[in-house]
Amino acid sequence: MNNDNKRICKMCTTVIKGRSDKIFCSVNCKSQYSRQLKKVSYSAMDRINKILHRNRSILLETLGKNKNQMKTFREVLDNKKFNYGYMTHYHINNQGKTIHYVYDFSWVIFSDQEVLIRRIR
Repeated sequence: MNNDNKRICKMCTTVIKGRSDKIFCSVNCKSQYSRQLKKVSYSAMDRINKILHRNRSILLETLGKNKNQMKTFREVLDNKKFNYGYMTHYHINNQGKTIHYVYDFSWVIFSDQEVLIRRIR
């Protein structure tokens, strides 16, 4: 093997010996790489899940435990620091309105700055 074909470990930059498809020099490096990758992924997921949970809590607090739907002003959610950019999913209804969901709640923003909040059963 000439110097141009040296393969370097993804984790520790050691020259890899053995099979041509190896990307780590040892099981230890492979495990360490996997742990670091999971740590970064879990950190991002944890941050996003906290925002989603907070959004759900704000919708629950605004709607109350006994109501299934209500209209409120967008300012109410704004004052509680609701983050409109985070949702679990969305769809566009027949009238062209985007319905946003966060777990078991949905919200629709109307042009007059009113927001319809619904609990999904």
